Amino acid sequence: MTQKIALITGATRGLGAALAETLCETHHIVAVGRTTGALEELDDRIQAKGGQATLAPMDITNVDAMAQLCRSVYDRWGSVDVWAHTAIHCAPLSPANFIDQKDWDKSVACNVTATGQLIPYIAPLLGETGTALFFDDPRGGAKFFGAYGSTKAAQIALARSWSAETVKTGPHVHVLEPAPMATATRARFFPGEDRAPLAAPMDEAKRLLASIA
Repeated sequence: MTQKIALITGATRGLGAALAETLCETHHIVAVGRTTGALEELDDRIQAKGGQATLAPMDITNVDAMAQLCRSVYDRWGSVDVWAHTAIHCAPLSPANFIDQKDWDKSVACNVTATGQLIPYIAPLLGETGTALFFDDPRGGAKFFGAYGSTKAAQIALARSWSAETVKTGPHVHVLEPAPMATATRARFFPGEDRAPLAAPMDEAKRLLASIA
């Protein structure tokens, strides 16, 4: 039987890592992230579960690297069954009139431009039957979330357009909304928050995957 492939962009931590660990039971994981050490730790956890992973330590904003990755995936496996896009740049909270230009540029590059580049690269790998997953975090218009909220909203708008366009043709494109999770990203946004009521990323990964099964 041909091995199923799951491509996780943003696999080093949080929901991305949890999705990789959940999907490794049925898929070979292609894990993309910027931090080599975190990817290696993920690989250790995947192997402990009896799964296998290919590590791709790279920045999704590097268009040439991502093009080469997609070509390599095609040459090795021919297709991708699942693409989960969790990579995100989380700019520090700031009033709109004090947004740092570098943070704004990184937010646009990672959250919007890279998504717009990845979809045309990965869509042929998904074909008619593959599944693409995007994860909403509706902060657009919330105070102090100008850089993150607006660029995340643009990313999700793009995903929703792709989803509407592929209803009859495939691939299957889903925009899912995770519950508030105890992640490093949320801790940056809400320091000092009581994390006890927050969902564990692994629990959310399982719930979200089950919701589209």
